[in-house]
Amino acid sequence: MKLSNRDMTEQDARQIVSWRYDPPYELYNLEMNDESIAEFLDGSYKAVFDDQQRLFGFYCSGRSAQVPAGDQYDVYHKKAVDMGLGMNPIYTGCGLGFDFVKMVTAELHKRHGNVPIRLTVANFNTRAIHLYEKLGFKEVDQFSNTATSFKTMIRIGGLA
Repeated sequence: MKLSNRDMTEQDARQIVSWRYDPPYELYNLEMNDESIAEFLDGSYKAVFDDQQRLFGFYCSGRSAQVPAGDQYDVYHKKAVDMGLGMNPIYTGCGLGFDFVKMVTAELHKRHGNVPIRLTVANFNTRAIHLYEKLGFKEVDQFSNTATSFKTMIRIGGLA
């Protein structure tokens, strides 16, 4: 599958906030409100499309990719490009994550060079953690907010 990305549009953002994930992934369900739409349009998000121009997922970088509770645990102090991403729930669990994450990391390397890439993932999301490990990410920190435990993972170097 060939994936491509472009700047996020309001139509893309509205579609993404309407996605619904089944338990235990409902943590990733977003609220349909002006604040959610505005975040997707802040310039740090890209929409990702498959080869038939269907909205496949999204990614973001920078502060938007961080979980705010991580600040109190100082997990974001090392120099890295933070990566956040989400896949359309109709594609999750279908073996398409490897190509998706590989494309996103390649895009971030194009923009930022060989700066380490860091991501934050919920500890219960073992599917994603396994995928990230296959792509060379290593756990570096753990923290919790009131509802969920997270880990940060970093990959040093070029493309996987």
